[in-house]
Amino acid sequence: MATSIFRYVHSVGGVFIADEVQVGFGRVGKYFWAFQLQGKDFVPDIVTMGKPIGNGHPMSCVVTTKEIAEAFGASGLEYFNTFGGNPVSCAIGLAVLSVIEEEDLRGNATRVGNYLMDLLREQQAKHQLIGDVRGVGLFIGVDLVKDRRKRTPAKAEAQHIIYRLKEHNILLSADGPHRNVLKFKPPMCFTKEDAKSAVEKIDEILSDLEQKTSARVQNGKSYPVDNRVSVSLRGSKRKMAPASIPEVSELEGTETSPSEECPDEDSGHFKRSACRQEPSSCQDKGLGCNLLASRS
Repeated sequence: MATSIFRYVHSVGGVFIADEVQVGFGRVGKYFWAFQLQGKDFVPDIVTMGKPIGNGHPMSCVVTTKEIAEAFGASGLEYFNTFGGNPVSCAIGLAVLSVIEEEDLRGNATRVGNYLMDLLREQQAKHQLIGDVRGVGLFIGVDLVKDRRKRTPAKAEAQHIIYRLKEHNILLSADGPHRNVLKFKPPMCFTKEDAKSAVEKIDEILSDLEQKTSARVQNGKSYPVDNRVSVSLRGSKRKMAPASIPEVSELEGTETSPSEECPDEDSGHFKRSACRQEPSSCQDKGLGCNLLASRS
């Protein structure tokens, strides 16, 4: 698919940009860059990189061909960066690259990512709300649906799970066009023990949720559970959930308004003034925005 799009873009005079801000630097495990998943002959014209380069230190990078770089320089547009290429940032970036190689973080992404996928698929067999588990390495999405056949997005349930997990110091976020995909993007040093702990909490929350709102999976069949109370989602995504989370029920057949799900009106993403991304840039990604499992 990506290769055919790549060829079409070139045929009409465009350039192909690979965004590796979230998925680059070995997160997909097998390869250092996610675009390599498209095949050895797939080479984008521009590659953008960001936060992982500095492991917390603010850094970003753009790699492109000499032809494109010279065309930009010849355009007359002025580009200026006060701290661009400063030695401190360069030293930090080199240190991060060394750690990725020396500690085999790509191998860890593959091993722990596969283990996490297996755990999540076990939960899919157990919980009707989980419609799909997909991803590669330590970049995984869990698609929550109210009805597996109709694929009805379970938006409110996703937000409820996120808020509940915060009580256990586990941070996830929702992504996808309907904000119903739980996104797992933990630190590259994430361990199997971390994965097991996170999934156990998700299992607890889903089991509690099913007792009040949805259907349980038993021997491959669904059994409806009585629904009685409505969900309330208060505060922006950046705020911690209150200590006592409202009871969740009557979610089936109940739609929440955009303002309830996302008071800052940007589809549940961090406020645009903070992340400088338009809503569509986050909505169109199939997996979603940030799971960081907090570690004590």
